[in-house]
Amino acid sequence: MLAILLSLGVWQLERRAWKHNLLAQIDAAEARPAIPMPPNPAPFTKVRVEGRLRADLTAIYGAEVRGTTLGGQLIMPMERTGQAPLLIDLGWVPNEADAAHPFKIPQGPIDGFIRPPEHASTFSGKDSPDKRLFYTLDPALIGKSLGLPNVAPYTLIAIGTPQPGVYPDPATALPRPADNHLQYAFTWFGFALTLAIIFALYARKAPRA
Repeated sequence: MLAILLSLGVWQLERRAWKHNLLAQIDAAEARPAIPMPPNPAPFTKVRVEGRLRADLTAIYGAEVRGTTLGGQLIMPMERTGQAPLLIDLGWVPNEADAAHPFKIPQGPIDGFIRPPEHASTFSGKDSPDKRLFYTLDPALIGKSLGLPNVAPYTLIAIGTPQPGVYPDPATALPRPADNHLQYAFTWFGFALTLAIIFALYARKAPRA
């Protein structure tokens, strides 16, 4: 048991090193200007894409309350010449827009970062393809619900400058995963130390043959 606890602590330190390398890559990608979309972009690459947005084909990803308003991320496909349609997360929108807070679909090239596909897990919310409401960012599944069976195998998360009262409300930076591995390592090492102390106390009191 002691070996298992120590190995878990070491594993978390290794994960911390990996996470710091990933965060450094994200920082570097964010500092660089967007590049033209390559054929096979790596995750978190900041790119610029051009094409025709299909405002008639939309889906909602996730559920998030802002203030007192429930909404989600607006997903819209972009048609590109000679390439598979690309799903674009244009940003947060309320479930219902009104005249005072209209939807404004961006025109021209779109800058954003590449997000790899998600896959549903036991704890994922239940998708509703018939309502085009999804809790897993799976391009293949979302594309199929929009009548587009051959979309790109990743999503572009649009980056822009939010405008008060105008939706979608785009992301302003690349995502950064949480870095909690050091505290997890201390937890496992703490368990190991506690186990060693308990065993030492037991060994002192154990009857001698």
